[in-house]
Amino acid sequence: MAYLEIKDFTKSFGENQVLKGIDFTLEKGEVLSIIGSSGSGKTTLLRCVNFLEKPDFGSMTVDGETLIGDGIKDTERTLRQKRLNFGLVFQSFNLFPHFTVIKNVTLAPELLLKENYAAFCKTERSKSARKEYLAAKRTEIHETGKELLAKVGLSEKAESYPWQLSGGQQQRVAIARALAMRPKVLCFDEPTSALDPELTGEVLKVIRSLKGDGRTMIIVTHEMEFAKNVSDKIIYLADGKIEDCGTPEEIFGGARSEKLNAFLASVNDKGEA
Repeated sequence: MAYLEIKDFTKSFGENQVLKGIDFTLEKGEVLSIIGSSGSGKTTLLRCVNFLEKPDFGSMTVDGETLIGDGIKDTERTLRQKRLNFGLVFQSFNLFPHFTVIKNVTLAPELLLKENYAAFCKTERSKSARKEYLAAKRTEIHETGKELLAKVGLSEKAESYPWQLSGGQQQRVAIARALAMRPKVLCFDEPTSALDPELTGEVLKVIRSLKGDGRTMIIVTHEMEFAKNVSDKIIYLADGKIEDCGTPEEIFGGARSEKLNAFLASVNDKGEA
């Protein structure tokens, strides 16, 4: 069984059917890039995978566990638990401006710790044991946060605020924040679209390093050269359907779809303009 398996995802908003039966699989450690024109359904697909939207129909299995499927009804608590399987890096960073960089990275794990601590207290009556548990976990979260900032090259910015950083630095903080929750699948929604060209390279370099670590990733991107170099497989979406799918060599070396050929030609034309 594949590490991630999506079957027949469909999604409509009113009378507008955005996803029209999406199927794909991803093995552990693979990188999937999703390309396509604006309005093709790329972001909606990513939001359904991350439980930010609910597909109208279809199923999803991650690491052998069915998270979406017939007969599965979620409470807010079960949805929170399922979202932990995924990390999502947005286009526009979405950092908290009133928190330092390290606080932005450690905030979500600290909130999860409160929930876990409450469960721990139900089974442990010793006040000293509770205190030790809490102190150890907080230290672990902070140390992990510092390690992740070092990984994205921002150790010296731990006590800075988002407004003191460049766009590329803010996006690298957002990547560290997503990694802090130890997701099984890391997702990116156009991670460089809000950046100036000169800042794009530093973010793409970090994503390449994550591939080297064996991270399982889904990347919605308009950077064709990056998709070609970092992906194990590429999906081309058009009109809410997978129009073409293959390795980078197959997609860029000899497209099998007229729509894909036209899309790649238009991208090349824009790049030359």
